Amino acid sequence: MGGSLAGLLAAHVLAGHADRVTVVERDRFPDSTKPRPGVPQGRHPHVLLEGGQVALESLLPGFLEELRAAGAPRVGMPSDMVMWQTGHWLRRLPASTHIYTGSRAQLEELVRRWVLANPVISAVEGTDVVGLLGDASRVRGVLLRDRSGDARGEERALEADLIVDASGCGTKAPQWLTAIGAEAPHEETIDTGLAYASRVYRGKTGVLDGDTLGYYVYPDPEQVHAGGALPLEDGSHLVIVSGLRGDEPPTGDDEFETYAKRLPHPLLHQWLDEAEPLSPPFGYRRTANIRRRYDLPGCHPAGFLATGDALCTFNPIYGQGMAVAAMSAVALRDALTDPRRTPTTRRVQRAILTASRQAWDISAGADRKMPGAIGNAVTTAPADRAADWYLRRVQERYPGDPVVGNAFRSVITLSAPITALFAPPVARAVLFSPPLPTSTEPPTAPEEPRV
Repeated sequence: MGGSLAGLLAAHVLAGHADRVTVVERDRFPDSTKPRPGVPQGRHPHVLLEGGQVALESLLPGFLEELRAAGAPRVGMPSDMVMWQTGHWLRRLPASTHIYTGSRAQLEELVRRWVLANPVISAVEGTDVVGLLGDASRVRGVLLRDRSGDARGEERALEADLIVDASGCGTKAPQWLTAIGAEAPHEETIDTGLAYASRVYRGKTGVLDGDTLGYYVYPDPEQVHAGGALPLEDGSHLVIVSGLRGDEPPTGDDEFETYAKRLPHPLLHQWLDEAEPLSPPFGYRRTANIRRRYDLPGCHPAGFLATGDALCTFNPIYGQGMAVAAMSAVALRDALTDPRRTPTTRRVQRAILTASRQAWDISAGADRKMPGAIGNAVTTAPADRAADWYLRRVQERYPGDPVVGNAFRSVITLSAPITALFAPPVARAVLFSPPLPTSTEPPTAPEEPRV
């Protein structure tokens, strides 16, 4: 259920284990790299973190080469970016990781082309899933209805041995499971009320040019406004600004640019004054972290799995969604091919959830500290206080310390486990060294690597 990144990659994996895989998508796939209505966040910035790159290349060998050939910008972190976080400008040290910042539509179109070329996989477009078939013990298919505009249109059944919910953060699967006698999953939520708006610009000055590919200000409890400009495949930049509940960015032309003045430095606003807008501003407000715990004991039927945002939705400001979709597909593949264990529904669902756990810990952990955060998962346990103290020291040191910075970036890009922050060289710097000085103004050029 769902033909976005998570659904396509799950279908690719399942094609190695099934006679037939059907992708049911409520939209009709575009012929080009235009955003789809069913991906409302598709007009906003997306990044492919290193953990997601490794996962995608494992699933689709040669994919990254094709992505680069299509023009997707590959941005070195921190060398290619001007970045501000926790009151400091990050030193532009040699890159320890890279991200891709091209449009979501471009990456999804490339994945779709790869996946749907498999004759085992077919797509049913312009069709809604409106319910599940089966009972409390097993899901046996779905009910479909053509998107003809008639809510009372004829329903038809599509039987299947396995149903994968990849329908996104708006999934209706919990209600459908209840309707067949099963239990809805327990949901954990953390919502800061963050909202953002995005607009495409083409720059006329060299502020974001040459050695500087992008700019970003990250939010924190003391500086709740965020914003930046990330390069797209056509040479333009996608600009984003964000604020919390009650101070949401406007989507009027002039008001959007004025809102950038809330950032702690005028660099972005000054660039916008000279840049040419190529699109209207678009807003987005569904940014809560939501984790659906299908792995917990309960009346969860066999033959049903959830993945992607239908399982675990993150605040998009952290850029984790596409990476976790790919990593979840790898977890699905590995669970189905593990010779030591029978791939029961619950066991496979646990493996998929585990693939998203680090991203959840990062996103939820940061959002718990934001002012005004609400939800049933906001409260932290007493045991978390020591970890929070250590992580605060990490964040104070990573802008200027290459050892701490490299470890921190490897964790937030999902390419190394959180334990990388406790490796002996990192721990020594965190526990016994003061923060290294950083620039008081945006660094205009990357630092030369030391010989």
